[in-house]
Amino acid sequence: MLDVRRAAPADYAEIAELLNEVIAAGGTTAFTAPVSRDGIADWVAEGGPRAAWFVARDDAFALMGFQWIEPHHSLADVAEIATFARRGKTGLGIGSALFEATAKAGRDLGYAWINANIRADNEGGLIYYQSRGFRAYDRIEGYELGDGTRVDKILKRYDLD
Repeated sequence: MLDVRRAAPADYAEIAELLNEVIAAGGTTAFTAPVSRDGIADWVAEGGPRAAWFVARDDAFALMGFQWIEPHHSLADVAEIATFARRGKTGLGIGSALFEATAKAGRDLGYAWINANIRADNEGGLIYYQSRGFRAYDRIEGYELGDGTRVDKILKRYDLD
């Protein structure tokens, strides 16, 4: 059983730890540098009142994943989304449970749709977003990551209406 709720400051260190595990493994995220608890706190604050961060915890209160939406950098009625599950724990309903809460929050916050930027080589991420009802609408070729690596990105959208 998973407990999904809004992220709180007490979650930030574990969010950073989980994200750092994903970053260190490579190949699925555009993030290339480790993050800290304070960095997560700043990120949450920067999103302002139109951001929503959620965590999923198991019965033992272990952090299994997290997801957030925040305002798109240039489209007023669009949210950006990111999703992370603990390595080796995908396929257990973590992303589904998180997205149920996130989609509701997106509607409540007045977004028309949610945008996902997914590395083209992130097969799990592409499958996840497709399974939630996201559809591809564009592609970015040769996107440069923070470490100089170039990857293609698939842009997918989920309409909230």
